[in-house]
Amino acid sequence: MRASWAGRAGGNARVSIAVVVAVGIGAVAFSWPLFLRPESGLRPEQAPIVFALVLPIVLAIVLSEVAGGRMDARTLAMLGVLAAVGTILRPLSAGTAGFELVFFVLILAGRAFGAGFGFALGAITLFTSALITSGVGPWLPYQMLAAGFVGLFAGLLPRVRGRVEVVLLAGYGFVSAFAYGWVMDFSFWPFGIGNDTQISFDPALGPVENLHRFVLYNLATSMGWNLGRALTNAVLIALVGPALLRLLRRSARPAAFAPAGSRSGVHGGMERRKA
Repeated sequence: MRASWAGRAGGNARVSIAVVVAVGIGAVAFSWPLFLRPESGLRPEQAPIVFALVLPIVLAIVLSEVAGGRMDARTLAMLGVLAAVGTILRPLSAGTAGFELVFFVLILAGRAFGAGFGFALGAITLFTSALITSGVGPWLPYQMLAAGFVGLFAGLLPRVRGRVEVVLLAGYGFVSAFAYGWVMDFSFWPFGIGNDTQISFDPALGPVENLHRFVLYNLATSMGWNLGRALTNAVLIALVGPALLRLLRRSARPAAFAPAGSRSGVHGGMERRKA
């Protein structure tokens, strides 16, 4: 029994380390325009090198979940099924006017299965859908990271249930839609409109001045798309969230451990497995 708890604690630590590393990589990947200076020796074209770091992080999180005993074969199968669903939904919605169907699935799955599952699902879904829609390009690793974070932070929200949970998730879907759009715009803003406008990125300016320019750029180019995505998330979560959460949690139940207080249930389960 103690060995089981120790193994699970070790698994939790591995998951936490992998998630922290993923967040650190994402912070550097998305904020690089703040640190790029003419004297740094870096070129903007080098920024997409983060692609080489994304897939190992996804793999590390999934393997950590498996090693921690929190993701069995059925949960891994559910990861594949949900990634396939998201892969189909993304080209159907096509992002027209911000209408995107994939993010509410990432949010609800991250909530039901946990932060590591949500991160892996977001990254894998964006990768596979890009292969189908010929959307592979230097923006893909950033999309994978940003979508992974949408699922990850959904799994870290406060634990509430019932209508409060649906309201919480709908609000998170609304806010995360803007966050996704902002970080994606910011990472490629230096390439967007050239260097000769009042809202262009200027590596000679400081972080505060460039942030001011970015806010103006984002308001002028992306606010409508972000708002459409936010409303789509909030409405879909409010409409189908309760039913889909119940379905996902029912699927996740076989991978869950018994509560700490139910020793007889754990012991009985162990005895049945021995028999």
